[in-house]
Amino acid sequence: MKRSTFRDAPPLGLLVFVVGSASLGAEIAAARLMAPFFGASTIVWANVIGIVLVSLSAGYWFGGRFADRHPHKRGLCTLVLVAALAVGLIPFVADPFLDVAVDALDEVSAGAFIGSLLAVTVLVAPPVVLLAAASPYAIRLAVERIEESGTVAGRMYAISTVGSLVGTWGSALLLIPLVGTRRTFLIFAIACALVALPGVARRAAAIAVPATLILLLALPVGTIKAAGTGTVLEEVDTEYQYARVVEEPDGRRELELNEGQAVHSLYRPGSFLTDNIWDEYLVLPFAALERPPEKVAILGNAAGTTARAMGHYFPQTEVDGVEIDGELSRLGRKWFDMRNPRLRVFHEDARPYLRRTDERYDVIMVDAYRQPYIPFYLATREFFELVRDRLEPGGAVVVNAGHPEGQDDLEKVLSATMAAVFPVVLRDPSEDTNTLILGSGFASAERLRRTVPRLPRDLRGIAFAAAARIEPRLEGGTVYTDDKAPVEWLIDKSIVEYAAQGD
Repeated sequence: MKRSTFRDAPPLGLLVFVVGSASLGAEIAAARLMAPFFGASTIVWANVIGIVLVSLSAGYWFGGRFADRHPHKRGLCTLVLVAALAVGLIPFVADPFLDVAVDALDEVSAGAFIGSLLAVTVLVAPPVVLLAAASPYAIRLAVERIEESGTVAGRMYAISTVGSLVGTWGSALLLIPLVGTRRTFLIFAIACALVALPGVARRAAAIAVPATLILLLALPVGTIKAAGTGTVLEEVDTEYQYARVVEEPDGRRELELNEGQAVHSLYRPGSFLTDNIWDEYLVLPFAALERPPEKVAILGNAAGTTARAMGHYFPQTEVDGVEIDGELSRLGRKWFDMRNPRLRVFHEDARPYLRRTDERYDVIMVDAYRQPYIPFYLATREFFELVRDRLEPGGAVVVNAGHPEGQDDLEKVLSATMAAVFPVVLRDPSEDTNTLILGSGFASAERLRRTVPRLPRDLRGIAFAAAARIEPRLEGGTVYTDDKAPVEWLIDKSIVEYAAQGD
């Protein structure tokens, strides 16, 4: 019986499994890495998936050719070590590359499609090509008799696919929430390096690769709901979501998205007020401002409820409505009287819009937190730093933090993150499931109270009530960053706790 030697290791099945997990795990992490720069739209995801598939195909071809020329395990393990190093470099070159890429693409007016396509191609394609080469290489080494080639190939690709599933779920459900996006790349790189190490002849040199990666790991790095009593006026599957307009018997119209668990725009015939959270947006900024704003940005304009009211009560205010889904703007014009003459609508993702614009605003309203899973890149310190940079001196940001009744974990996280950027953070718990959070250089309930007599008559009672509710931010909460912002876990926890309270 043949004795096992150092060069017989590692088992080919184990190597293929780990490399498969790194290939798809890197895909999930790459989409997360680019979201703050280009958003997380279907276009961006299509580029990530498309380039990864092209890279896998190229890797399979390259791996087969390389294996025929170098049919020994040392060559395979060396290839995997190089791939591990390439994966480990991604988090360290990503930020400077993406910053330069975004600035350059802004100058030539290139959008998220070209930007994300270029980013994935440069950052992710090379290591994925190398990782993909491992499977055909392993098959070449594992086949000892031509009669068993089909069985061996099937077994290896099955193992690789199982590894890919583990990498996908592991990165999305465990690694990214627990250790952050950048360290997720490093963990996959270390796993590949460690499993390939025993198959490399020069042990000392091989040990340097995983040892370096481990050292780097220690470094800091940056269904459709029933309509009930209402009538469905229109429903549409957009590029981003399912949307429908429901009209109640009293003429009130509501915009519902996806499962319809929340109303995202509201229209009441004969009124510019809603008796809802949108009314608070009209008055809360005056806790920081002493005059009506000259320019306002609404991130998450939807069908234009706030923009419509701003046009009526503050007709001199310019409003820039940012809404990623153009279909919602169409619905707003058709069903929600979105006709503010000083409204400009930009169909872009909110954060990329703020990155490219040179505008400065007196107020930036953030109402883009579509439940249940809000975009993580709109809840981080880097996002609020960008918001601060787009505000005029003395300006304010107002954030709508929706949450299950009695659950304040999300509000605490947003408040803590905003407090890392703004000297003053206040809360207005206007509804059981909505709290407005205001961040500014200076703001107080007293300033809002003094401003009330100068507000339009319809808004004075709303402002007095808001001034009575305003209080300091809730203590606690973790400051989220682009690298680590486990909003999915946070919201799942809130939903589970809310459901448990109802049992």
